[in-house]
Amino acid sequence: METVLGWLRRQLANPQVVGLALIVLLLGASVWLFGQTLAPVLAALVIAYLLDSLADELRARRVPHTAAVLIVFTLFLAVLWACFFWLVPLLTRQMAQLFQQIPLMVAQVQASLLKLPQEYPNFVSESQIRDMFSGLTSELIRYGQQLLSFSLASLMTVITILVYLVLVPILVFFLLKDKQMLAGWIAGFLPRDRRLSQEVWLDVDRQIGNYVRGKLFEILIVGTAAWIAFRFLDLQYALLLAAVTGISVLIPYVGATVVTLPVALVAYFQFGLGAQFYWVLLAYGVIQFLDGNVLVPLLFSEVVNLHPVAIIVAILFFGGLWGFWGIFFAIPLATVIQAILRAWPRDEPAPAEPGAVT
Repeated sequence: METVLGWLRRQLANPQVVGLALIVLLLGASVWLFGQTLAPVLAALVIAYLLDSLADELRARRVPHTAAVLIVFTLFLAVLWACFFWLVPLLTRQMAQLFQQIPLMVAQVQASLLKLPQEYPNFVSESQIRDMFSGLTSELIRYGQQLLSFSLASLMTVITILVYLVLVPILVFFLLKDKQMLAGWIAGFLPRDRRLSQEVWLDVDRQIGNYVRGKLFEILIVGTAAWIAFRFLDLQYALLLAAVTGISVLIPYVGATVVTLPVALVAYFQFGLGAQFYWVLLAYGVIQFLDGNVLVPLLFSEVVNLHPVAIIVAILFFGGLWGFWGIFFAIPLATVIQAILRAWPRDEPAPAEPGAVT
């Protein structure tokens, strides 16, 4: 106990450690308590943070600050409106069609599996297979209805979408335009002696910036490659399955495995166990293999040096706290923790006395 109390006294005697701890606690408490209320602000901060690197590239080429902000912001608006008025309706339509077909898909898989007891009566029985599928169809339909209930039929949904479509772009614009002024205003509330906090921020800024930008590129590349492959193989719901495949890269070691099920189910329902079914699985496997062994090393060769165990623990922990966004930011948040631990002052060993035997 004395050892722990002594360590606490040493840490509290260091003003930089106290300042860093207070900053981390205040940020964590703010997100925890007001994250849902401030969701548009947090979304705008993330988007502005990503777009600022593009604005920096333009400024480095001697484009005036205001012009660089306007160019980047116009590009952001174009992508936002294209997604909202073209991509999202198309994905929603394909999702509705897919969920309507799920009962037929499950019934077809069940009919195929019911042939197994005839060939392997010692390993599986018909009753076991029927029990396994008894509640599966109803559960899938229920989840599909819950997912599709997030539609324009809900007044609250309309209000929420309008708030995001209006507030987020406005916030993004001013965060890009007045970045230096806002940063200076925030710095006025921080301790003057904040070298430790600045060291952590520089490490986090380098790691998270490269990670999030690399992850967005990875989603686009994997999703586009999957869409081309699925379209070439004439697979139904190609855009929806490609979007899910792209998003699956957010969850290392798990996402690719989970998404294999809907891809295989749609392919089996459409092609049966013919050659086209195996071509779809082969194409999906090749995309995932190239992603893990070629694309990821190219995009993340110098960032996020985390052990796989740390990545899995971060995904489980932050995903349990904040759902999808916790999963999305699990690795960046783990990187923040790693940066803090790396910069945290260590107790230096006491110098050896003159003449002491070592």
